[in-house]
Amino acid sequence: MPELIDHLESRLGRMTGAWSPPAGSPEGVPQVAHFREGRLPGAQSFATVGLSRTPLRHPTTDRHYHLELLACETTVRADGYGPFPDVLDYVSGRLVASGQAILRGDVVPLPIPLPGGTMTSLYAAMPVYFDDDFFSVTVENGSEVVIAWLIPITAEETAFIHEKGWQPFEEALTHQNPDLLNPNRPQLDLP
Repeated sequence: MPELIDHLESRLGRMTGAWSPPAGSPEGVPQVAHFREGRLPGAQSFATVGLSRTPLRHPTTDRHYHLELLACETTVRADGYGPFPDVLDYVSGRLVASGQAILRGDVVPLPIPLPGGTMTSLYAAMPVYFDDDFFSVTVENGSEVVIAWLIPITAEETAFIHEKGWQPFEEALTHQNPDLLNPNRPQLDLP
């Protein structure tokens, strides 16, 4: 998938490696790649590579979607890569097994909180820390691949989205401007 890799590297930086899915994963579960030295200073990014080969349907539409998942952080780690390789593997495995897509505004509960204990779900957003041209790419087979940015959120933020909807949540993000690259950021001040 050279066009996809080129697209990801053009914003996320050089791909430094990738993990294959664990043994026993459903067929179609993609690799998770690691990127450094991209357009977000000090950030490391992780993205699925190959999820887009499996067409997925969103429960609210009858359309097929081709997705790749993205997670970014600026956390400095003494060793290892942190939780995001496993998180992306988990989410992509669920999507492949269910055949369901996640789109902007969807929330994915995690089986356990991220390290630190406050982030219990992931919010699917457009990767707004990058230019609009990064939001999707057309790959070799002609499919349009959507890049879904998974942002860690708290249980209270999850409840707010379920109660009020994703638009008020994104309005709160815009007004409060939290550091979405910090997986241990403080919770939003929600009404």
